Amino acid sequence: MVTPKLTVVGAGPGDADLITLKAIKALKNADVVLYDALVNADLLEYVNPNAELIFVGKRRGCYRYQQEQINELIVARGKSHGHVVRLKGGDPFVFGRGAEEMEYAAKKGLQVAMVPGISSSLAVPAYQNVPLTKRGSSESFWVITGTTKQHKLSSDVALAAKSSATVVILMGMGKLSQIVELFQQEGKYNLPVAIIQDGTTTREKIGVGTVNTIEAIVEEKQLSNPAIIILGEVVKHREEILEIQNNILTKTA
Repeated sequence: MVTPKLTVVGAGPGDADLITLKAIKALKNADVVLYDALVNADLLEYVNPNAELIFVGKRRGCYRYQQEQINELIVARGKSHGHVVRLKGGDPFVFGRGAEEMEYAAKKGLQVAMVPGISSSLAVPAYQNVPLTKRGSSESFWVITGTTKQHKLSSDVALAAKSSATVVILMGMGKLSQIVELFQQEGKYNLPVAIIQDGTTTREKIGVGTVNTIEAIVEEKQLSNPAIIILGEVVKHREEILEIQNNILTKTA
């Protein structure tokens, strides 16, 4: 007899060291692990050696499994094997569809649990010394999906462009021109912008500019998905830290 159970687990933003202890415990107790393309493969070393590993990776334009198939696979393996861990990049409740998978599994009679992960929306900027809030620069931040279910730019971006908040956009590289235009319409031509590709990994690339220059910088540096767009005065903090460090090195040289 098995007890069908789904645990949705956040794998963090890319750096394997950023997974939580609770997530590792879930992997060690799994009978089946379904994992995504954005999950660091090094994390699979923590999985119960007797567990079945199934790659269900999804990237734009390349779907090994459709979402409906993943939902059905979770339920089928739960009933046949027991404990299914759904390992997802970042935090599964931040544009990760973890809530949808849990709801489907619960309706089919599986026990469900969730282990939060460190969201890339927070960690990727932090790794490049970009705080989302900073006294005197930003009192709040927006985290917005760049592409909605209808494959359009979220209308929240236009609202965010009117605010003084830091704006973090995930899955927005394909809509960068539209995003830039919205901020230009608000007169924010010189607002600092950072785009970070493959954040917190050894493949990390970054481009820093302004609303008016960022598209040229993206082309120059060949930045592409997966990437995070950060717009706000807080982007300047990165340069300030680098300047402080360079000055100290110069004085001690």
